[in-house]
Amino acid sequence: MNDTHSAIMTAMTLDEATWLMDTALGRRPADLAIVNANLVNVYTGEILPNQGVCVSGRWIAYTGEDPRTSIGRETRVIDAAGKTVIPGLIDGHTHISNPCLPSEFLRYVMKGGTTSLIAEMMEPYPVAGIDGAIDFAEALGDQPIKIFTTMPAMVSISHACRGIALDDLRILADRPETVGIGESYWQAVIQSPEVYLPALLETRRRGMVLEGHTAGASTRKLQAYTAMGITSCHEPVKPMEVLERLRLGVNVMLREGGVRKDLEVLAGILETGVDLRRVSVCTDSVAPDDLVSNGYLECVVQKAIDCGFAPMDAIRMATLNVAEHFHLDHLIGGIAPGRYADLVVIPDIRTIQAEWVVSNGRVIAEEGRLLIQPRRHPFSEASLNTIHLPRRMEAADFDVASPAKGPRVRVRAMEMVTDLVTAERHLDMPVADGRIAADPPNDIVKIAAIDRRITPGKTFTGFIKGLHMTHGAVAISAAWDSTDIIVAGANEDDMATAVNRILDLQGGFVICAGGRVVEEISLPVFGYMSLEPIETVAEKLNRMARVIREMGVTFPDPALSFVTLTGAAIPYLRICEEGYVNLKDGLTGGLFPDDSGEGEH
Repeated sequence: MNDTHSAIMTAMTLDEATWLMDTALGRRPADLAIVNANLVNVYTGEILPNQGVCVSGRWIAYTGEDPRTSIGRETRVIDAAGKTVIPGLIDGHTHISNPCLPSEFLRYVMKGGTTSLIAEMMEPYPVAGIDGAIDFAEALGDQPIKIFTTMPAMVSISHACRGIALDDLRILADRPETVGIGESYWQAVIQSPEVYLPALLETRRRGMVLEGHTAGASTRKLQAYTAMGITSCHEPVKPMEVLERLRLGVNVMLREGGVRKDLEVLAGILETGVDLRRVSVCTDSVAPDDLVSNGYLECVVQKAIDCGFAPMDAIRMATLNVAEHFHLDHLIGGIAPGRYADLVVIPDIRTIQAEWVVSNGRVIAEEGRLLIQPRRHPFSEASLNTIHLPRRMEAADFDVASPAKGPRVRVRAMEMVTDLVTAERHLDMPVADGRIAADPPNDIVKIAAIDRRITPGKTFTGFIKGLHMTHGAVAISAAWDSTDIIVAGANEDDMATAVNRILDLQGGFVICAGGRVVEEISLPVFGYMSLEPIETVAEKLNRMARVIREMGVTFPDPALSFVTLTGAAIPYLRICEEGYVNLKDGLTGGLFPDDSGEGEH
């Protein structure tokens, strides 16, 4: 285990405690002091003028009107000159494993004032097991800011990926950065409690949080799910959904990030006048281009203020409220003696623009410029080789045989209702030489899921409508909640070429047309992350989006649309290496209506 990581997540040492008291008493000079500041006290809701904050090591020793007693010749002094000091910002729910390295992601996160993150671990675990999860956790340690983690609940539409092994959960739960178990989709928990409750109950027994995912749940189903001890949800998209969950004791995270931007609508909760102490904000992930161009959590807090939240409430929703939810408020979330020295100097309480950022007692950024760089982690060979296909794919691997003779046959297909939501459709498809081909002129192409780890090479090929793909193929190895590669294509040759390129790259996002690769991003870390700078990844993703649009696919984030097709959280017909899965009933079915289970047709 990384010693520095362990030290940051644990209580102060005896030496640190002694130095801290001596600094507070003026017997030992502070290492750092911020003076002449308006201090935002999130505990009382006050803005205190003419304040000083004195820091000893990584801890706050003193806050008040007379910091001079604790300032010596060796103390670094920052004169805030009447500007405002707030606690370091905390993102309570995010995914940082796709598509950039954590160190690249942190370069932009840190300079905006975020000093703590709670990150999901669901991506590396299914494709690389417990060793991969630990490797990823180590990549998050010994960084200039604190990164806490939640264990993967492993709610998957694939039976092969369902549920985290209890022995693995206990290994991760014993790690110092672990604060709970990550989002568990309510439908699966209710449909298969025997699979998921053991992990949830073990986490609850340890006094850790159980992060929830309640999109679409209401009334009795919502209560049945929250009765399992669910502590939070970041999925409400309407103010009344926020209110319903708050009334059940659930901490609600208002999401504003790469998957959805809900904050403007959810600001309607202010009209109810309810207490906001159990409301926070989160990103749930941020796309590279958005992160590079616009920033991170500081932009979310600013938007909350712009949407009508009182500045004190908006700041609390990214500091104290988050810390209290994760039982970390004795360490982070506020400015007071004995807390980590995580501080951000901003122009005023209504302007969330970091001029100085202090994390763990060190100045890590000034005026948008990083002074301390994130650590780049050397991932293991196993983590860099997670695409395990038994052989190279051939066009024939995506052939679909008709089950009956005749010129046409009825098939089940996915239909893209939006860029993320799918429905089931039954289509009459032509049959030629006993096979069913894609039909791009009628907006029907093939979609396949290929297992890359548990049963390597196992493939299910179906059909998808609504992509508007006219030619070529797109493949990506970063499919959600699974061990699958996803490939969609107007012809089988390009589909095979795209998947084989992913095998060569050991992970990637690939576009093929006319039998050749036309654009690609290599994603060799778990098949999810690039080794390239975030700016390069952002540029490549934008270029690939343009190429995919030229192929007819007009979705705003094509990569997101493809990787979510295996996800167990977005309604309602999904795909994995086992077949189609209807999230309404959890049943897995095949390509033809007579083997579709009990789902809605």
